[in-house]
Amino acid sequence: MSKVLISSKAPFKIDTPYRLIETGEPGEKPLIVYLHGFNQTIEEFQERTEKLLGLKAYHLFVQAPYPVYSRRNRVKKVEEWGRAWYWYDGEQAQFVKSLELASQFVHDVMESVLQQISVNRIAIFGYSMGGYLAGYFGLSRPEQLSELIVIGGRIKTEVFEEKSNNVEHLNVLALHGKKDESVKSSPQKESCEKLSQWNASVTFKELNAGHDLDELYINEAKRWLAEMWDE
Repeated sequence: MSKVLISSKAPFKIDTPYRLIETGEPGEKPLIVYLHGFNQTIEEFQERTEKLLGLKAYHLFVQAPYPVYSRRNRVKKVEEWGRAWYWYDGEQAQFVKSLELASQFVHDVMESVLQQISVNRIAIFGYSMGGYLAGYFGLSRPEQLSELIVIGGRIKTEVFEEKSNNVEHLNVLALHGKKDESVKSSPQKESCEKLSQWNASVTFKELNAGHDLDELYINEAKRWLAEMWDE
């Protein structure tokens, strides 16, 4: 005869790296927070967004917390594995819960960094999976941001109907590829229209690109940020 005496859950922690880079003269300046796509690392994402380092800013690259296991990874050290920001199984409640957990993680990293630098505004740059997280972060914590950039993702406005009056100050750039077969552009366009109704300043653009983060996206994001910051 047997019986279950305890059935519970316990938290588990994993070290997750981040990297802060300063460009331009020392002193107060904007901070850009970079959220990479699925199965990427901060090293790979920094390489892909290298042109944005031409902006005078602090650049914070945060690596997602969940290692992505693959049989191919057996020839790599765990530190070199790609990462994921959240769990998604099709259930919206689980999705939102996971987005919130990842957003709190990013918030904590930002708070640690902000104790050591002086910034005059904060932008968050998210691509694909990182774009979904950037959108959630921006609408759940709008007071922390001035600029929100989402590439190849969707801003989940439906989760934030009750907070629609808190985004009037937010500048949003949503970029999508006309050839993107992974994430369709029409839902993102609808989300941007909703944000505009909430009085955020929104720019939605479809570029002649696919889902990969190519130079068209980077150049557009750099130009837009430079305009926002009058560089």
